[in-house]
Amino acid sequence: MKEFKKAFPITIPVMAGYIFLGITYGILMVTNGFPIWLPILTAAVIYTGSMEFLMVEILSSSFAPLSAFLTAFMVGARHLFYGLSMLKKYNGCGRSKFYLIYTCSDETFALNYNADPTGLNITRFYTIISLLDQIYWIVGALIGSIFGTLITFNTKGLDFVMTAMFLSIFADQWLKDKKARKSEEALLEEDEKESLPRRTILLLWLRHHLPEIVGLLASLVCLLIFGSSKFIIPSMILMLTLLTVFCPIIEGGKKR
Repeated sequence: MKEFKKAFPITIPVMAGYIFLGITYGILMVTNGFPIWLPILTAAVIYTGSMEFLMVEILSSSFAPLSAFLTAFMVGARHLFYGLSMLKKYNGCGRSKFYLIYTCSDETFALNYNADPTGLNITRFYTIISLLDQIYWIVGALIGSIFGTLITFNTKGLDFVMTAMFLSIFADQWLKDKKARKSEEALLEEDEKESLPRRTILLLWLRHHLPEIVGLLASLVCLLIFGSSKFIIPSMILMLTLLTVFCPIIEGGKKR
């Protein structure tokens, strides 16, 4: 299946992150006294890594449904922006759209948003990426829950795998935009390129890397203002606002 051959390689960084994080989650659940089957079930049903880690504390504390709801809503609010960004891409996917929406995790969103399914069955391609990512997470939770009590090494810092994975996806997107910029420059005549002022060249560079720059600066500003525990939602709102404002510039660069 050509869709699988195209989809699997680009999910390998997610596999590395999800399996190790899933193992950490499974270990955390089992060592907190929960049954082996619970982390596997929550990995399949809840399927949102950050919230699942918080679920350990929520389930271990006194019953507070309102607090649990508000926590889940705040943590998952970023997916509202993911959905808005994927409206066009998932349009026409039929019944598969419901599964694609359900499995639109941070990493799956990044892969499907940046993927190039040219010449492929788009619905099948997006679905395979989403399914593979979910399988990686469930398998990781399964391994962690079964063998968690047998693992004796210190797992502190293992959650940095998620950060490393985001950096890998960011670097890949940056390189893709750099390649696209070089392809655009190759279309220009030599004499035309020599006549371009430095300001124009700088503007071309900024236009191609504008989404990445907006993401970095918005996150940094909100991190400094709101702190590490509350910056995610403000940064998402700021990113959405800025990308909406700069949309004509970004789209103009793609159509050129």
